[in-house]
Amino acid sequence: MSNPPAAPPPIMPSPAAGHPEGVSNDEFRAAMSRLASGVVLVTAQEPPLDPDDPAAPGGEDVGMTATAFMSVSLDPPLVLVSLREGSRMDELLEEQDLWAVSVLSESQRHIAGRFAMKGRVSDRLLFADIPYTRGEHTGSPLVGGALAVLECRTEQRVPAGDHTLVIGRVLTARIPSADGGPLAYFRGRYRQLGR
Repeated sequence: MSNPPAAPPPIMPSPAAGHPEGVSNDEFRAAMSRLASGVVLVTAQEPPLDPDDPAAPGGEDVGMTATAFMSVSLDPPLVLVSLREGSRMDELLEEQDLWAVSVLSESQRHIAGRFAMKGRVSDRLLFADIPYTRGEHTGSPLVGGALAVLECRTEQRVPAGDHTLVIGRVLTARIPSADGGPLAYFRGRYRQLGR
C-alpha cells in the first residue's frame, strides 16, 4: 500500500509594502477597478458664515463625485456613501447632517469629471452652468436631468481606514428624468452601459 502524495504547501502571498496582509495599493486598486459602479454627485450647502447677520455671505454649495454609493435598508430607507477622510465633503458632513445625491445619467459625464478633479477651482464656479434645483429639506443642489435625486440626513458616521462611511436616512426620493441610461465607472473610466 503506497502512501498518498503529500499535499502541496499552501501558496502564501508575497508581502507588499505597507500591507502585512499581502496586497499592495496598486493590486487592490486594479482588482476593485473591475467592479462596475454607478456614479453620483453628492451635494451639500455650507451654512452661512454668520447665521445671525443677514448681510454676511451665504454658505457655498459643495459637490463631490462618488462611485461608492449604495442602498443599505428599505425600512427605514437608508443609503451609504464613502467619503475620503479629511475631504471637504467629509469635513462639511461632520459639521452638518443634511446632504443630497443626484444619480448621474450617461449624458452627464462632464459633471462627474468636473467634480472629481484634483486641485479644482471653487465649487461656486463648478456649479455655475449646471442646471439644478434646491432640495426642499436640505437646500442642497439637485442636478437637473439626473436619473434620480435623494435628500438625506446623516444617521451615522463610521470611520473605515482612510475613508468615512456616511449612512443617511432618505428624506425624499424622486425620479425627475427617465431618459437615458446610468453613468457607470469601470476600469478607471466613465462608461455607458453596453459600451
